[in-house]
Amino acid sequence: MAEKKQYMPQSTAGIMRYMDVEERLQIKPSHVVVLSLLFGAVVMVLKFFS
Repeated sequence: MAEKKQYMPQSTAGIMRYMDVEERLQIKPSHVVVLSLLFGAVVMVLKFFS
């Protein structure tokens, strides 16, 4: 008789859980704010000159 296949739950099949990764990209919230402001300033300058 053939063995029964065991299926993994869909939520964990082939998906890497980011909480288990120790070497992840860490960005401070202040850096996100500064980058957002700079991006907004670049967009406004480009709209002004176009």
